[in-house]
Amino acid sequence: MTKNSDQLNIINAEHLHTAVDNQGVATITLTRAKVRNAFSAETISHLLTTLAVLKHDPAVRILLLRAEGEHFSAGADINWMKDIAKLGYQENLADAAQLAKLMDNLNQFPKPTIALVQGACFGGAIGLVACCDIALATTTAKFCLSEVKIGLIPAVISPYVITAIGPRQARRYCLTGEMFTAEQALDYGLIHQLGDNLDTLAAPFTDALLANSPAAMQAAKSLIHGVTNHVINDSLIADTSQRIAAIRVSNEAQEGLDAFLNKRKPGWTKE
Repeated sequence: MTKNSDQLNIINAEHLHTAVDNQGVATITLTRAKVRNAFSAETISHLLTTLAVLKHDPAVRILLLRAEGEHFSAGADINWMKDIAKLGYQENLADAAQLAKLMDNLNQFPKPTIALVQGACFGGAIGLVACCDIALATTTAKFCLSEVKIGLIPAVISPYVITAIGPRQARRYCLTGEMFTAEQALDYGLIHQLGDNLDTLAAPFTDALLANSPAAMQAAKSLIHGVTNHVINDSLIADTSQRIAAIRVSNEAQEGLDAFLNKRKPGWTKE
C-alpha cells in the first residue's frame, strides 16, 4: 500500500475506505451501510480528496468504486436533503457545484475506473456509475432516477446518465421515476456485465487492464473524451493524427513494440 493511500484510510474512515494493493488496484469503498451508503456533503468532499490523491499516485493503475453492505447507494442522504432544503439559492448552487465537480472528476479520472454495483443504486449513485469506464452489477441490482418523486431533477448527473443510456431511455426514467432492473440497465448500456459475485466479475477486467500500457490507457481515455460528439472535420482528423504520432514515439510505446517483437512481457506487467 502506498503512503498516500495510508493517509486516505485515516481521512476517509467515516464515510469511505481506500486501499491500494501491490498490483496498483485502488479500491474506494463506501462504508455507510447502515444508511444504504447514502451520500452527504461530507461523503462528496471525501471522494473529491481521495480522487485527487489517487490521480497523482504513480502506484495506482486502476480504480474500483464499490460499497459495503446490501446496497451500492440509495443516493442523497435524507438529513443532508433536509439541511440543503432550508438554504437559499446561492448556498444550493455552491452545494450542487461540489457534486458536479465530483462527477466531472470521476468522469475525467485519467486511469481506468470500474464501478461494482449491488442492491439499490438510486439517484446520484447512478451518476457515479455512469461516470466510470466500466460498470458491473449483480443480477439483483435495482436502479432508479427517483428525483422527481420528491420534486427534484437529476440535474448534475444528467450529462453522464444520458451519455450512458441515451436520451430516449432518459426521457422515460427521469420523468416516471420508476425502477429498472439490472437486466434493463445492461440492455440500456449503463451496465456492461452482470454476475452473482462482484469480485469474480471484476477479476477478468482488472487482469486485462493490468496487462495494458498505463500511458496508452490514459491516452485512450483522453482520446475518447476528445472525439465524442465532435464533427469529423479537418481539425478532428489533425488532432487524432497528432495523438497517434505522439504516442508512437513515447517510451511505453517503444517498450511495448520491442516486447512484442521479442516475444517478452512489457515492463509495466507484474508477474
